Amino acid sequence: MTTNTPNPATGEARTIVVTGGNSGIGYAAATAILGSHDGPWHVVVASRNAGRTQEAVDKLAAGARAGHTVEAMVLDLGSLASVRTFAADLTGRVTSGTIPPVHALVCNAGVQSGTTLTRTTDGFETTFGVNHLGHFVLVNELLPIMQAPSRVVVVSSDTHDPALKLGPAPAWSDARALARGEFAPSAAGGNALVTGQRRYSTSKLANIYFTYALARRLPAGITANAFNPGMVLGTNLGRSLPAPARFVAEHVLPHLTWLLRRVLSPNIHSAEDSGGALAWLATSPELAGTTGKYFDGRTAIRSSEESYDTVRAEDLWNDSLEMTAGPRAH
Repeated sequence: MTTNTPNPATGEARTIVVTGGNSGIGYAAATAILGSHDGPWHVVVASRNAGRTQEAVDKLAAGARAGHTVEAMVLDLGSLASVRTFAADLTGRVTSGTIPPVHALVCNAGVQSGTTLTRTTDGFETTFGVNHLGHFVLVNELLPIMQAPSRVVVVSSDTHDPALKLGPAPAWSDARALARGEFAPSAAGGNALVTGQRRYSTSKLANIYFTYALARRLPAGITANAFNPGMVLGTNLGRSLPAPARFVAEHVLPHLTWLLRRVLSPNIHSAEDSGGALAWLATSPELAGTTGKYFDGRTAIRSSEESYDTVRAEDLWNDSLEMTAGPRAH
């Protein structure tokens, strides 16, 4: 349902799609965009649960600066049929002029699996299927309506970099194996919780491979960059973790930010801080020509050494196309 949708004929209104925008850093990014002096922006909050997404949109609309608008749309990244339905609906509304042209697609939604291997509607291991394949199809489906200047922002994680020692390192095999939930032999051993965390870090490496491969394919004026929010406490990312671990992650750790920054990593942030950086990456005019980069917050840095393996990235792209039967790059 649309909330005060602008008429694109009356001004410079532009649409920004934020997947997983009903909570966490996605919600914080939407809040920052809707509260900015720039714009006007029309934010599409795309999430799986229609009721919770509309509740979030109602709160966002109440706090939005005059001229900005926001609406909820249902998107389940664990179902390629849902992804394609969402993309078709959005495409139809943009081409008919019902909503403004798409300026940015923020691929933020993600899951971190617990101790049990689960699968998407299409039979893919859930972490890889949602974090990579769902967004891969979404981007390719929406590229035809993304005209310059526009941008794609993919939320990754510093857990993709084994040099940082933030948890179980990625264990890259190939896309088809990862879609089955199978790692490289180097990942042998480890309990179920470690395996779940490794699925997450490996999917975040896939996000970077995808971003770099996408950037090489995009025409001038359309950019693609990856974003590391750091460790963000109190979000719903760990909703699939065992109940005790989930309780600690959601209710205990957010109160220990100062301690965790001292003993674990200084790169620990609130959802508001990381969401603000994500909003900046999606909207800042100074980044109009920046593409194929990895941002740690608001700073472009190098991603992990293995993330620059172009052979892996191209194999991932081609295998993802075949597995999802998706369209080729535009």
